[in-house]
Order: sequence, then C-alpha cells, then structure tokens
Amino acid sequence: MLFIWIAVAILIFLLLLKVTAPYGRHSSAKWGPLISNNIGWLVMELPVLIVLWYFLLQNVKAITAPAWVMIGLFTFHYLYRSLVFPFRLHTKGKKMPLVIVGSAVLFNCINGFSLGYYFIAFANYTNDWFTDFRFIIGIALFFTGMYINLKADNKLIRLRQPNETGYKIPTGWMFDTISCPNLWGELIEWAGFAILCWNLPAFTFFIWTAANLIPRALSHHRWYKSYFESYPEKRKAIIPYIL
Repeated sequence: MLFIWIAVAILIFLLLLKVTAPYGRHSSAKWGPLISNNIGWLVMELPVLIVLWYFLLQNVKAITAPAWVMIGLFTFHYLYRSLVFPFRLHTKGKKMPLVIVGSAVLFNCINGFSLGYYFIAFANYTNDWFTDFRFIIGIALFFTGMYINLKADNKLIRLRQPNETGYKIPTGWMFDTISCPNLWGELIEWAGFAILCWNLPAFTFFIWTAANLIPRALSHHRWYKSYFESYPEKRKAIIPYIL
C-alpha cells in the first residue's frame, strides 16, 4: 500500500510543478468554496493525531521507549501546527479553498494510519536504538529542522502587524539565501524523522512532504520575483545555493 502511496506522491509532485496549489497568497475562489485560514489549518492538521492515537491506544503495551520518543516528536509537531501556529498568524480575513483542506485531511489520515499501525503491529525498537547512529543523526536533523522552521515562521509572522494585509520582502538570516527557510526547515525535520525511525511509513511521509513543499517553495519564489521588482536575484527558493 505504501509503495503505491509513494508512486502517487511522485505523480502529485510532477503535477504541482505545473499547477500552483492555492495555498496562502495563491488562494483563489476559482478552486471552490473557501474557509477561514485559521480554521482551515486546525481542520487540516488535527486529524493526523486523532488517527495516529486511535491506533496507538489499541496496543499501548507494544510501544517501546524509542518508539515513544518518535511518537512524541511527531505529536509535538502536529499539536503546534494545529492548535498554536494557526492562531499566531496575522491573516485576518484570509481564506483557503475547502479542496485544499479536504486533500490535506486525506493525506494526514493516511499518514496517521500508516505510522500508528506500524508502531503497534510491526515496530520492534529496543533501547539499543537510542545509541544507533541512525537515531542520533536523525534526532539531530529533526531538531535542527524544527529550529529553522520555527525561527523562519517567527520572522514571517513579525513582518506583518496584526491589522496589516500586504506583503513585504523578508530579509536577514537564511532569508538572504532562500525564499522559504520555513519550508527548508520542515524538509530537514522530516528527513531527520525518517532517519531516526528508519521505517517505511516515516520514509513515505518524508517523500510526501518533499512532494508538497518543494513545488510550494518554487511557487512562492516565482511569486516573490514577479511581485517585487527589487527581489534579490541570487536568492534561491528552498535549498541554499542550489534550488
């Protein structure tokens, strides 16, 4: 099932390179009914935790300490994304298409199912996993990516005052080399998660993350360059000095 899901991710990636998904500044009523940005984020992100924990609670005794660390990191990220991040945004009056919300709910439910079922039915992590090089490298990457993601989000949020609706060129720190360090950080974060878990569901989740975030970053980058005549020419989209 997951190999089929990876194949779908590759097809979606190729599609998104040609079609700009209506996220944020690209949102449009042409994609159908709209919903509040804040509520949309909550509805999109929370289902993954509901599905994940539904399966985990079926067999809690099967979950070992290393697996609890993995589950804890995943849960922390999505609690922040669903219950904190949406309500920090200065996007009063902005909306997103329901089709985006629905597709994200489907994506998250499948991911929650695959990870949750794996942890209770197949995972066999012993405490030795804590000293395995994959766990050490993976967790270092996870927290590095999380730091980049959160710092970039904070800088973007502070660009706009609560009652402002316009756009500004973000500058300083990693914004001097790439347009979307927030997405770059998230990409690193989930690459780290895939490495520290070293299982097919986590790897599949990373593939899907890349399939969504890379085209989104490229779209944002093109938008910045077309919207601001003075946008820095040497700035890349998501991977410093490369892409």
